[in-house]
Amino acid sequence: MADTQPSTDWRDVIARNRRRTYFVMATFVALYMALGFIIDILYQSPLVHAQLLQHNINELAPLVTAKLLLTGKLFPYATVSAGVAAFIAILITLTFNNRIMLMGTSYRLITPESAQNLAETQLYNAVEEMKIAAGLQFMPKVYVIDADYMNAFASGLNEKSAMIAVTKGLLEKLDRDEVQAVVAHELSHIRHQDTRLILTVSVLTNLMLLIIDVLFYNLIFSRDRRGNQGIIVVIILLRYLLPLITALLALYLSRKREFMADAGAVELTRQNEPLARALIKINDAHSQNPELHQQAYQQTAHDELRQAAYIYSPKTAGISSRPGFSSLWSTHPSLQQRLKAIGYKG
Repeated sequence: MADTQPSTDWRDVIARNRRRTYFVMATFVALYMALGFIIDILYQSPLVHAQLLQHNINELAPLVTAKLLLTGKLFPYATVSAGVAAFIAILITLTFNNRIMLMGTSYRLITPESAQNLAETQLYNAVEEMKIAAGLQFMPKVYVIDADYMNAFASGLNEKSAMIAVTKGLLEKLDRDEVQAVVAHELSHIRHQDTRLILTVSVLTNLMLLIIDVLFYNLIFSRDRRGNQGIIVVIILLRYLLPLITALLALYLSRKREFMADAGAVELTRQNEPLARALIKINDAHSQNPELHQQAYQQTAHDELRQAAYIYSPKTAGISSRPGFSSLWSTHPSLQQRLKAIGYKG
């Protein structure tokens, strides 16, 4: 047994996560509007260039266009549209948060009545017990995802809308104490309000990458690209730069949140061994069968949405559902770091 406690008061963590969530939202609105501003410049520059030629003014049309847009002498149609799109994206994220995080999976809601076997009953009971231990007012919804790999995540904007999802593979391969430790870890994320920050970053980053991909392929396969050369260049640059930006924003989640959730699990279960055993089993399963897990994650649509929320990031074992530059960094600490943090010497 370990007497490991979070090194930072979880109330301070809640306040910090709330500020970070607002920062992420503001950042994405700014990025969307910046993209719209670039499109405005590229689309309106030809008209400005023609007017400059008529008046024999020897100035760069893009710079003049940018100045006219900033001073309000040209209406920034794309900028405004991008800003509205960003707000709509945030509104959709906040409204359909749990449905978005479960998107692409085959899942079932677990209740005392719908549980189909002892493992599912024990899962629900474990969530109920840890919810009481954590002092939460609302019972999170409990889901089982029909997937053979071992993983789990929590989501929700707040305690009232919270949910916990575990895979069938995790239920089948962990014992009751280990499942309870995983549940305690996820409930700690809910208590710390990590779930709101993770949800916001995960959904908005992937949505932005999707929009860039749509713009890229739309321009590439456009029949008339003669007037869109500048836009194509910008979109291509953004297509390779945005994964870097979104990766940096994902790292903004801070690996400390996982250490805090692990410490919270030890606090709630009053022992560190079950969590350590669970993490070791999950890590071994991913590390020993990377090809099978790669295929399994890729077969689960939209799995990139859940990468940062998982108790174990597949990227730690070199597995990613969406290969790319953004997978160079993991939002989770290593297994060794996590075991050391909870005082497990095994």
